[in-house]
Amino acid sequence: MDAMSDTCAETREDAHKHHSHAKVAGTKIINLALQGGDAHGAFTWGVLDRLVEEEKLGFDGISATSAGAMNASVFAYGLAEGGREGAKTALANFWRRVSHAAAFGPLQPTALDRLVGNKALEWSPAFMLFDMLSRVLSPYQFNPLNYNPLHDVLAESVDFERLRTTCCPVKLFLSATNVRTGKVRVFANNEITLDSVLASACLPFLFQAVEIDGDPYWDGGYMGNPCIFPLIYECESTDVLIVHINPLERKHMPHTAAEILNRINEISFNSSLMREMRAISFVTKLIDSGQLKSNLKRMLIHSIAANEAMNELGHTSKLNADWEFLTALRETGRAHADAWLKEHWKKLGRESTVDIRATYL
Repeated sequence: MDAMSDTCAETREDAHKHHSHAKVAGTKIINLALQGGDAHGAFTWGVLDRLVEEEKLGFDGISATSAGAMNASVFAYGLAEGGREGAKTALANFWRRVSHAAAFGPLQPTALDRLVGNKALEWSPAFMLFDMLSRVLSPYQFNPLNYNPLHDVLAESVDFERLRTTCCPVKLFLSATNVRTGKVRVFANNEITLDSVLASACLPFLFQAVEIDGDPYWDGGYMGNPCIFPLIYECESTDVLIVHINPLERKHMPHTAAEILNRINEISFNSSLMREMRAISFVTKLIDSGQLKSNLKRMLIHSIAANEAMNELGHTSKLNADWEFLTALRETGRAHADAWLKEHWKKLGRESTVDIRATYL
């Protein structure tokens, strides 16, 4: 394990040099924390697409969950294989494959949805049938062969053997939830496999648990969406940029059963992040007041979110992989990342650009 870690560390260092993260004067290195959110992960695609264009911005570690874990794996592999342009191409190809795979499935917008510009699937007969079935049948019953279209999409998008053993240019931390223990498991670079990414994105009402080393795993969002602690303990950069997909706040009270369930899921998937932010806020306060004299790092927290846009999307739109919808989310992500860079670039490495107490506590 130690020898593998040393080898991976040397490989990452060489990769950083190869991609000129440290050669450009004024380069700033950050960590990324990528939330999950199914098709809404295309927003994160847009954010990454814009960030990687900034030649003076480098990446130390990426902690990610679910759709965020897929984005992170594809992004890291593309970066390793083809530099910044390689990362952009890899992400575009991945999401194109997602859309293409979904086009042959029943859970997509109907012609009427497209006609009126509806982003959700409420009018899809197939979705209504599936929704009813998933409430009374488990994936072990309605999907006994455990078919998952994302398996082939990921296999075509990433050479996981190569990513894991020889060429990953960043530190990856992908979270999954152990079904038996309820604990989070964080898969690091030398543990990144196709199965670990699928485990991180395994929604228990859609797919059978993914078994790794004898343990079953579900979506990492239940226990870490995403986990921040690996970025604190394992990375040198003190800047953490959180890319939000799940709205922290909704102005309107949910009334329908679907809206209530969706809001419960959002609160659940944000809860672990809120707890970590509380701990970071507490330690930061002690450091700033001089009450804590130790070698603990003072973390600088940043965030990119599109609250208004995400609040407008219905919960069923998380299953909408229509190419027009995905690219619209990508453009939203690019625009928000561009605005964030212009507003906060000078503050990187100096101060947090999000009020932790006001936003998370």
